[in-house]
Amino acid sequence: MAHNPVVESFLNYIRYEKRYSQHTYESYKNDLLQFAAFIGAEEDIAQVKHSQIRNWIVAMMGDKISPRSINRKISTLKSFYKYLLRKGVIQANPLQKVQAPKTSKRLPVFVEQPGIEKLLHSIEFSEGYEGMLEKLIIELLYGTGMRRSELINLKESDVDSYNAQLKVLGKGNKERLIPVHPQLLSSIKQYLSEKKNVAPNQQEHYLLVNAKGKKLPPAFVYAVVKRYLNLVTTINKKSPHVLRHTFATHLMNNGADINAVKELLGHSSLAATQVYTHNTIDKLKEVYRKAHPKA
Repeated sequence: MAHNPVVESFLNYIRYEKRYSQHTYESYKNDLLQFAAFIGAEEDIAQVKHSQIRNWIVAMMGDKISPRSINRKISTLKSFYKYLLRKGVIQANPLQKVQAPKTSKRLPVFVEQPGIEKLLHSIEFSEGYEGMLEKLIIELLYGTGMRRSELINLKESDVDSYNAQLKVLGKGNKERLIPVHPQLLSSIKQYLSEKKNVAPNQQEHYLLVNAKGKKLPPAFVYAVVKRYLNLVTTINKKSPHVLRHTFATHLMNNGADINAVKELLGHSSLAATQVYTHNTIDKLKEVYRKAHPKA
C-alpha cells in the first residue's frame, strides 16, 4: 500500500490541505496500513466491499481491541472513502452498510475546584524563569481550555492584550478567539518580560519556550502538568487534557451556556461538548439531595 496513489493522495490531503497534526496524520496512516494488511496485498483498498470491512471489525473484536479503538479506525476509513467518493474514484461508500460497535460513554475526568484553587494559589513553583514558565503552562491550560498542541504553537503575536484575548489555531487549521481574564493576562505580561532576558534572540517567536529559547516539546508540557496535579488530586489520569476537561466542567457547573463552551473549546459539533452536561447533572443531583427536604 506504500505506493498506492489514492492512499498517498488522501494522506497528502489531510496533511497539507486539512492541516491535521502529525499525530493525527500518523494515526490515519497506521489505520490504513492495518486495514490494507488485513485484506491482503492483492486487494485494491479503493475497491473493497462492505463485507471486508465487517470482517476486519470482527477480527479486531476477536483480538480484544476496545470498541473505542475500533470506532477510531472506522472513522479513518469513513474519511478515506468519503474522500474517494468526492474525487470520483468510487461510486458508493462501502461504510454505508457497516455498523460500528457500541461504546460506553466515558465521563471526562476533571479536577475539583478546591484542587485547582490550591494549585493556582497555594502551591509554590520554583524560582526564576523555569517556575514562571511552568505556572503559566498550568494557568493557560486551565484558564482557556486549549489543547496541548494549541498551547505549544501559540505565538507572541497571538496575545491581544488590548482586547484581553488569545488567538488559537485549532484542529483543521480553524482559528478561534478565547477571552483571557486579567490575572492570566498579568501572568503572561510578567512572563514575557522575563523571557526577554532569557531568550532575547528567539527566531520563531513562540510564546512559550524553554531556557534555551526553543519551542516546548509535548512531553515537557505533559510532565509539568502531571507533576503539579500530583500535588492536588488523586485522580488516576493527570494530563494536559484533564485541565481542558476541568475548564469545561467548571464552566458548565457554574451555569455557562453550552454553545459558548463549544466555541471556547473549538468543537466542530455540539455532541462533543454535551458530554460535560453529565457532570453538571450529577452536580445538580448532589445539590438536590443536600437541599431538598424530601430528597
